[in-house]
Amino acid sequence: MDSSNGRCGGELCRGHHLEKFRSTMKSIGRMTNLASHSGRTARIGRAGWIFTFLAGIFWSLTALAQSGMTGEQVRLVQELPESERQAIIEAVIESADGSVSNAPIAFPGLVIPPELEDNGEDEEEDEPAFFAQSGAATPEELRLPFFRRSFKLEPFGYGLFAAAPTTFAPATDIPVPLEYKIGPGDTIEVQLFGKENRQYSLVVNRDGTINFPSLGPVSATGQSYQELKQQILDRISENMLGTSAAITMGALRSIRVFLLGDARAPGSYTVSGLSTITNALYVSGGVSEIGSLRNVQLRRAGKLIKTLDLYDLLIKGDTSEDVRLQSGDVIFIPPIGETIAVGGYVKRPAIYELKNERTAGEVLELAGGLMYNGLPDRARLERINENREREFLDINLSTPEGFNKKLRVGDILLVPPVLERYQGGVRLEGHVLRPGDFEWHTGMRLTDLITSLADLKPQADLNYVLIRRETWPEKRVKALTADLEHAINYPDSPDNVFIEPRDEVRVFDLQPVRGEIVKPLLDALRLQATPDAPFEQASIGGRVRTPGAFPYEQGMRVSDLIRAGGGLTGGAYELNAELSRFEVIEGRVRRTRVLLINPQAAIAGDPEADILLEPQDTLRIREIQEWRDRLSTKISGEVQFPGVYTFNPGDTLMSVIQRAGGLTDQAFPQGGIFLREELKEREAEQIDILTQRVENDLSSLALQAVSGSSEIQQAQSVGSELRSRLRSAQATGRLVIDLQAILANPDNPDMAVLLKDNDELMIPDISQDVTVLGEVQFPTSHLYIDGLDRDGYIDRSGGINTNADEKQIYLVRANGEVIAGKSGWFGRGDAMRVEPGDTIVVPLDTRKFSRLRVWSDVTSIVYNLAIAVAAINGLNN
Repeated sequence: MDSSNGRCGGELCRGHHLEKFRSTMKSIGRMTNLASHSGRTARIGRAGWIFTFLAGIFWSLTALAQSGMTGEQVRLVQELPESERQAIIEAVIESADGSVSNAPIAFPGLVIPPELEDNGEDEEEDEPAFFAQSGAATPEELRLPFFRRSFKLEPFGYGLFAAAPTTFAPATDIPVPLEYKIGPGDTIEVQLFGKENRQYSLVVNRDGTINFPSLGPVSATGQSYQELKQQILDRISENMLGTSAAITMGALRSIRVFLLGDARAPGSYTVSGLSTITNALYVSGGVSEIGSLRNVQLRRAGKLIKTLDLYDLLIKGDTSEDVRLQSGDVIFIPPIGETIAVGGYVKRPAIYELKNERTAGEVLELAGGLMYNGLPDRARLERINENREREFLDINLSTPEGFNKKLRVGDILLVPPVLERYQGGVRLEGHVLRPGDFEWHTGMRLTDLITSLADLKPQADLNYVLIRRETWPEKRVKALTADLEHAINYPDSPDNVFIEPRDEVRVFDLQPVRGEIVKPLLDALRLQATPDAPFEQASIGGRVRTPGAFPYEQGMRVSDLIRAGGGLTGGAYELNAELSRFEVIEGRVRRTRVLLINPQAAIAGDPEADILLEPQDTLRIREIQEWRDRLSTKISGEVQFPGVYTFNPGDTLMSVIQRAGGLTDQAFPQGGIFLREELKEREAEQIDILTQRVENDLSSLALQAVSGSSEIQQAQSVGSELRSRLRSAQATGRLVIDLQAILANPDNPDMAVLLKDNDELMIPDISQDVTVLGEVQFPTSHLYIDGLDRDGYIDRSGGINTNADEKQIYLVRANGEVIAGKSGWFGRGDAMRVEPGDTIVVPLDTRKFSRLRVWSDVTSIVYNLAIAVAAINGLNN
């Protein structure tokens, strides 16, 4: 702080105010975070915390205003980097989100390393690049053992209850087993036929009997369904001669059971009399993640009746231990027991609860065994030893010793994959119809892999095939090239190279993206370079299809480098090219020597031109003098022959108009629209810049809005409208020209318009309208009236409104020319005369906003762009 005047100055002051702003934003975060927590507690919903969040912002902005924050301080806040401002906003919103932490639950006996925990980030695996160094360690592999990469292990089995029902509807359409125990509330359906034909629905009373008409009470409680059925049939046979009966179960009673321990929702539940232990677990939502799946206990009258291991159900499909419940039963879920994690290339990677499993083979059986591409002889154990230190142990699961190795609680068994490298095969990639891996055989050559040109896709490069090879046992990378067309036509030629195991053969197309594909191979060669074996490449540029750097190989010539570059393109100067070569003089100075090469002769095989290359050579193919790609311009509207015309550099707009037959009788040259592509790009950039400036001004006004000033509020409203107009504005690239004068003076070089590629001229027909835009009561177009001045047309649009800047009214001619000034006796006279096709613009009055002068420029740009777009659309329609 400056003690002399009590004001803040310099970078120290800037830091002070920015820290003050950040502190205030943190206060907003604390308030919104509090709102989110209270919102969860009171269940006020999203609307509740949004209200509190807005209140927090208002409170903080009020605090800023009360602290005496000056306009300069507001400006400093606005100058914060966009990334920092965005980060603060996101932090505030994030603190108001009310999200609950998804921290993993710790399991007894298992320590999950941080690398195996879910960090909430989506991990994507990049496709392996062609020619990537086989077996090369990625940065992540260099930091960690590969088997700990990206393994996200979840406790096994708890997903069984992920879709558990919230209510339980007992099944009524399944057969009742004969051993079902009858109890109060069950219904017995009896149908008599023969001497008597009647039907009864008999409900078991609370005293355990059913009242059978003509037979009296029948004892039911404690009997099985089969026993009760036989008892009733015997009573009917004895007491109702000539009558037979059919007996079935009707509606079953409901029973109440208790689910206790580490269930997701422990409590008392009413279920069907046919329910089993797993039915009751579904009713309650299942077992919590700290509950045991392998020791679910059924207790009856204080005694342990059955222990259910849900792994038998999940892994083996065995339901023999899933017994039926009786009223008053208790299902108790104790905490989870000892655990071991199994990850990697197994069929069910997960965290498993142990029961009797103690060896690696038994735990592997829980995980479903190895996947087809799992590598058993390179498995690893991660464990915490007696000294509470993490250690790693190799284990070979393909041997009895490894398979029977004893595991400890908390161990993590990880099985790596079989390496993607192949030993006895070759790989074909690129612009071929059947890419992939193929079997290698002794004496295999390039044409055994690509038998004919029919194996290639259209537009394949027939003259440059690149082969990546690893030498053994050094495992060094080298590159070879071949002319495929020559190899097919002459199978005994050196171009039909011998293929070795693990070779990777790449066929290119003729697109200019070859350098991106070759780069991984160049990187591998660069990494293995040493002073004794330096990195070697050769480069080609200029008029070739695919310029760039390519691997250098012994015996490489100029023609080989041209083939690598895809061959010469149109416009290449075939008689002379430059070959730049580096030379080291006496081991101290590096010099560049330039050799002149005849590319045409080199391609034809002339040994004097097709010289041997050296590492780091660069060949530059020149362009034919005055060579250009085809230049074109479009002319449309009222000309005799509209269309697209090609032209040469230096041609003028007038020459193309003459080639188009000149203008028609209905042409309106004053309204000619000339568009240029590069101007359109500049306009788009300018619109983006102005939009950002208006948004910055609005942000500054927002910090001052707490004062409640009506002027500030009005400025915000105007600024928001300008921002909306800018966002919808279209860049046109219009270049204002006086086409009428150009046509009248075709030989005047001062008025000539030199053409550029993609220029466009649009000539409308005769116009009879005058348009009024901007801050008037009714913006519209009017029929031209000879002698009516600017103010007369404005009056016909209802006059100006309260937002208009009457002193800045201007006129836009049909050709795009802008004329500013007053009309009438003291104005600019004929210069302000309104003509057909003109547009009168009444701009917005922004003078009241002293700090926002740029808005005046914005309004003019918006209106002028709108005029140009309207004119272009009118011609296109």
